[in-house]
Amino acid sequence: MRTVVDSDLFFRMLDTLAGVEQSQGRDYTSFSVHGKRFGYYWPRTQTVGLKQTLIEQAALVAERPDVFEVQFTAGGFGWVVVYLERIEADELCELLYEAWRLSAPDALQEQHPQPRYLSGRTESKGNPI
Repeated sequence: MRTVVDSDLFFRMLDTLAGVEQSQGRDYTSFSVHGKRFGYYWPRTQTVGLKQTLIEQAALVAERPDVFEVQFTAGGFGWVVVYLERIEADELCELLYEAWRLSAPDALQEQHPQPRYLSGRTESKGNPI
């Protein structure tokens, strides 16, 4: 069964990550961990921008251009735009965690390993989102 990703589910996924700071812009919300940006959310287009490795950015866009597009590259990272209505919840949760992991300090990553997936729903601290 396909889990539809909407903004509410995206923000519940985001809430499972430790140390996330949100900053509201005019047209978007940005997300950082310990002062390092790892994501954006645009409500008007129902898209998110996520930090990835350059290799992952290229692979995602090449494999599924209907779901992903290149946002930009900076500091050795490739950012991707993700269309929420076109991605499975488990995959988005993995990509969101990876974006967070690329910015979070090692000690925080050790304290908060990757969330588990259960029937298309993410669990954090034993509670389904």
